[in-house]
Amino acid sequence: MANELIEVKVSVFVFAGFVIVVGLVLILLGAIVTVYFSSWINSIIDNKIILRNGSQTFGWWRKPPVEPVIRIYVYNVTNPEEFLYEGKKPMLDELGPYVYEEVWEKVNLRINDNNTITFNQRKTFKFVPELSVGDLEDVVVVPNIPMLSATSQSKHAARFLRLAMASIMDILKIRPFVEVPVGKLLWGYEDPLLKLAKDVVPKEQKLPYEEFGLMYGKNSTSADNVTVFTGGNDIRQFGLIDKFNGLSHLTHWKTEKCNRLNGSDGSIFPPHITPNTTLYVYEKDLCRLLPLRFLQEVETAGGVKGYRFTPPKDVFADVAKNPENDCFCPSGPPCSPNGLFNISLCQFDSPIMLSFPHFYLADPKLRDAVEGMSPPDPEKHQLYIDVQPQMGVALGARARIQLNLAVSQVVDIKQVATFPDIVFPIMWFEEGIDHLPEEVTDMLSLATNAPPIARAVIAYGLFALGIVLLVIAVTCLIRSSGRQETLNLEGTSHYVKPEKKPPTTTGHPDATNGHTNGKGKTLETLNPAFVGGPENGVTNQ
Repeated sequence: MANELIEVKVSVFVFAGFVIVVGLVLILLGAIVTVYFSSWINSIIDNKIILRNGSQTFGWWRKPPVEPVIRIYVYNVTNPEEFLYEGKKPMLDELGPYVYEEVWEKVNLRINDNNTITFNQRKTFKFVPELSVGDLEDVVVVPNIPMLSATSQSKHAARFLRLAMASIMDILKIRPFVEVPVGKLLWGYEDPLLKLAKDVVPKEQKLPYEEFGLMYGKNSTSADNVTVFTGGNDIRQFGLIDKFNGLSHLTHWKTEKCNRLNGSDGSIFPPHITPNTTLYVYEKDLCRLLPLRFLQEVETAGGVKGYRFTPPKDVFADVAKNPENDCFCPSGPPCSPNGLFNISLCQFDSPIMLSFPHFYLADPKLRDAVEGMSPPDPEKHQLYIDVQPQMGVALGARARIQLNLAVSQVVDIKQVATFPDIVFPIMWFEEGIDHLPEEVTDMLSLATNAPPIARAVIAYGLFALGIVLLVIAVTCLIRSSGRQETLNLEGTSHYVKPEKKPPTTTGHPDATNGHTNGKGKTLETLNPAFVGGPENGVTNQ
């Protein structure tokens, strides 16, 4: 019986020990899943989004399955004569939007050996009358940008050159303001000054276009060769520009930092973005990297959560407010006024300055110099990009930029002698993506929502199972111990202790069943063979 109890007890202890080990292993696995699951998912995402020919990500990057829209607003000058000859402020009438649908595609792809891809960007624009307020035949009055650019550039030239320019403009009947249909203002019209420059300017100094238009040459395949990283070597460089037309840096600005090109084109960014991340976008027309910083969390109509990034408020600030912008002022001081960015070095020295629409975040004096411009509204005029942080995919965007002409008064040229120094608003646009296709949002939603749920289910499941096994093991040990105590008590209650014999009395016949030798000693004592009487063959005589 005792051996059986020992065997049972050993079996219980072995079973309980095994269950405890399994339970602890499960709890440990749950802790490992809690700590490292996100890293495993990130590794899977990194591997999937690398730009590989034939992959889904590559296809979406090459030809984005989105419907970009650009809305263009033109400032029509309603009092050009009063402004020129009576000294009144220019009265502006904002026309638009003139809406175009876009199709983006990367063509002439060359996959390089160093995990980069070179391509040319193709953009096509289609006017959408039903979404527009106005028609492309609307005639507007705007500053004559080619003429005013030429006169402003001649301000520091020799006087006889300015007088010669005035004579030429008089002969060609060039005026400071032009009347032109919106469609031609955007896509190009023949300008007599440009036509003259084509014939007389040396070949190496000729402009790369024959007509003037605010969007001239953009409805086509760009000749710019753009090389971006695939992310194959370093996922932190995924989608970033390596070279632009063979150059890794611009040449316009003072420092290496300000000449950098290693930003995104705005469609994809390196994954694993946090609110502390600063994103950088490079666009040729901006002539620099544009930093973007976290503003707020957002959620798309499809339920995909993302982060909204927008330029810092001092991105176009003057040097006094943002000393880092000194590198963008190679010819100053003076430098650009607060809220403006001078891109003349990228625009053949034309005095073009960029700002946010309605001079948002700019010096109020700029808006006070004109009439008819409403106060800026962040909801309508702030630039932003919404990004899915895990994969770095743009969920939506509003690229809002205003084009301005910085006119300098030149008294020796009679046509502009009364044109004061002014930053003249020309137009502004809003280019963006309203929504993503369902197939894209489904994938992004899965990438966003599934991993946290899976981690919680797996981790909590392992924790729960491990704890249950520990409870079972402890319960078995307690019950085994209780059973052992019960068996011990039962064994004690069935044991009968033998009675002790009373002491013998000398000479008394009854003391030892009457077997005496007459001297008071029993026969059993004298002869061990004599035990008990007749049963052993011993009788009294």
